This record gives sequence, structure tokens and C-alpha cells, in this order.
Amino acid sequence: MITKPSPSLQARRAQHARYKEDVQRKGKPFYPYAMFHDTVMSLVVVCVIVALAVIWKWTTPGDHTGTEPGWLGPLYTDQADPGTTSFVPRPDWYFYFLFYLLRIFKWPDSVILGTVGIPTIIMVLMLALPFVDMRRERRLSRRPVAVVITILTVIAMGTLTYKGATARESLASETASAVPTWVKKQGLPQNAVPGARLFAVSGCLTCHTYLGTGSSNLGAPDLSAEGAKGRGLRFQIDHLKCPSCVNPGSPMPPFASLGEDNLRKLAIFLEASKGSK
Repeated sequence: MITKPSPSLQARRAQHARYKEDVQRKGKPFYPYAMFHDTVMSLVVVCVIVALAVIWKWTTPGDHTGTEPGWLGPLYTDQADPGTTSFVPRPDWYFYFLFYLLRIFKWPDSVILGTVGIPTIIMVLMLALPFVDMRRERRLSRRPVAVVITILTVIAMGTLTYKGATARESLASETASAVPTWVKKQGLPQNAVPGARLFAVSGCLTCHTYLGTGSSNLGAPDLSAEGAKGRGLRFQIDHLKCPSCVNPGSPMPPFASLGEDNLRKLAIFLEASKGSK
């Protein structure tokens, strides 16, 4: 038994036939003509990037340090200092909207929604839009829903980008707000509090976790009960100065630039951390 195509399928076939007639009468189809042009332009962009990289590399004076500027600037600038307590990381301008979303969706309960959930949903909707809305109408006055969505998207992205660009951070990280909770849960003595504050703002929580704060990266352990291991202040200081010297193969960067006094504060804090009470 032969079934009759549905009205929607018949309408799509008729629209496709009209499209073929328009192409024969007025122009060329997207594939392969427009796609070929896009491919050529993409190749040009890649070649320009490679050329700029070569110029940047080979016009830098050969002083083996790469700090002297060439035509496009120096190869290297000052080395990153993992022990800094005053640097506030900020993304490139086109990620300012995501940067500000992180200020709205706080860690750890809703940060996945702000960093992965919302951007992914928006990308999926944008990819699906050409397959959902297949009308031939292009006049803005007859596409109110698309116009409203576009305007709201531009306003939202512009607002978030502006907020992210003008956001002011204090020298202390937002993780410093967790220090009073640490003191209460751990029962930390008064002499361990300065080290706790230093631990919160020195980048330690980038790889380690402490009582649920921070993120675990590169296999870094949780330090909530580090003091229960009884390693002693000397071990903690030596390990912070040169982790790979104490623990061969450790990917942890050295924090000797913090200075002996700050390293001792961190060591006191770690040794006082016996686990949540």
C-alpha cells in the first residue's frame, strides 16, 4: 500500500523545488560554491597566523632569553610567580561574559550551570535554529520572535561583557571568605589563622581542596587533614620551597618566592589542619 506524503513533507519538497529553480535562474547553491569560498578564506587566515608566528619568532634578537622585543614584541616576558598573593587573573575580553557568570553562579553548587550548562544550551539552540525555522521569509517585521530573541541575546551578552570588564576584585581571593568557616570547623589555633588566609589567596586551591573549597587537579590531594600525618613544620617548609626535591616527580611548582616568613605561616596552618571536627 502506497501512503500519501504528509502535507508538511509535500510543502518542504515544493519549497526545495522552488529553491532549485531560483538557483538555476538567479545564482549558485551553497555547496560547493559558497563552501569553497569559505574554505579558501579559512586557509588564508591560517596562513596569515603562521606568517605572523614566523615573523614574531625570527625577528626577536638572538639573546637566548627572548625578552628583547622584535617586530611583534618579545618571545617571553617575566616568568609567572606561583607564590604571588596580589595577582588577580582575568580572561581575554571575549570571555568577560563567562567571567561575570562565575560571579553570579557561585562554586560549588551552581558553577557547572554557569560555565557549561548555559553556554552549551545557547550553542545547541543556535545550531538547531536553521533546521527548525525553515521559512523563506526574511523581512524583520514579519519575524518578531527571532528579532526579540536576537535583541535580548545582544543585550545580555553586552551587559555581561561590560560587567565582566568593569568588575573590581579585591587583592584577596573570594576563597578568603571561607577562612572563618575553616577556623570554626577545624578548631584552628590563633597562630594558624594567618597561614589559612595565605593559603586561600596564594593559588593553593587551584589544585588542592580544603573542606570542600577549591578544585582537585593534577592528582593534588585534599589537605583538610594534612596535619594528622605528623610530618612537621620543617617538612612542610621544605616541601613548599621545592616540592620535586622532597617528592621526586611532583608537578607542584615551588613557592620559595613567598619568603621564609610566609612559608612558615603556611606550614603552621597545614600542621594545625587535623580534619573537620
